[in-house]
Amino acid sequence: MGPNTSSLALAHSSDSHEESGSQAVKVQLKLREMILAGDLKAGSRITELAIVDKLGVSRTPIRSALIRLEQEGLLQQMPSGGFAIRKFSEADVADAIELRGTVEGLAARLAAERGASADVLAQANQCLDEIDDLLSQSVLNEEAFSSYVRLNAQFHLLLGDLSASPVLQRELERVGSLPFASPSGFVGVQANTPKARDMLVVAQDQHRQVIEAITHREGARAESVMREHSRLAQRNLREAVHQTSNLPGVHLILPTS
Repeated sequence: MGPNTSSLALAHSSDSHEESGSQAVKVQLKLREMILAGDLKAGSRITELAIVDKLGVSRTPIRSALIRLEQEGLLQQMPSGGFAIRKFSEADVADAIELRGTVEGLAARLAAERGASADVLAQANQCLDEIDDLLSQSVLNEEAFSSYVRLNAQFHLLLGDLSASPVLQRELERVGSLPFASPSGFVGVQANTPKARDMLVVAQDQHRQVIEAITHREGARAESVMREHSRLAQRNLREAVHQTSNLPGVHLILPTS
């Protein structure tokens, strides 16, 4: 095999690997959507062959997607082979939210105590200004809620950047990927309630408070605000589980009696 042939073979191998990885991500997103929508029932067993028939793709990307969904916590591997869709207790989800609040509180405290980047602080304030613009509307429509979810996720990512700790940033990414534990995991619960905007205004005030505490190097206050901030998500969890809710994935959560 000549040099040119070898180079072409390597390029083809690289392209095939990249294409396989891209397909695995597409399958992962589709399967997650099906699970959260209830198309695949909690507790039901999933096999690679069944997904091949359902989605019409090869087993390799499906295998990768199933492993990734297990790492996310939506699936659990069965001793007999294959995977099953997990069920969650309300306490499981509450603990995950509490864990996120604890890690975010630590990130905020370190950002305050060590001194935060002026550039990242400016980005965080810009993000909050955009949220303020959204909340200036007396009534929020579906588009406004979607924008809030995006900006809220951006703010929480910037909070990790403010800590300037790669260790904490990795932990925030990990805990935020736990089922239902992301910063906007239960924001949708508020969308159709009379007090929808009021709850977001409270959350936004806490966003402003934590940035103010970080700016003034008040570590204990910054940590306390973020711990309290996670309590809003706990409240939304209770409303989602104990009241009628169309929030994707709520059917996977078993309410505490």
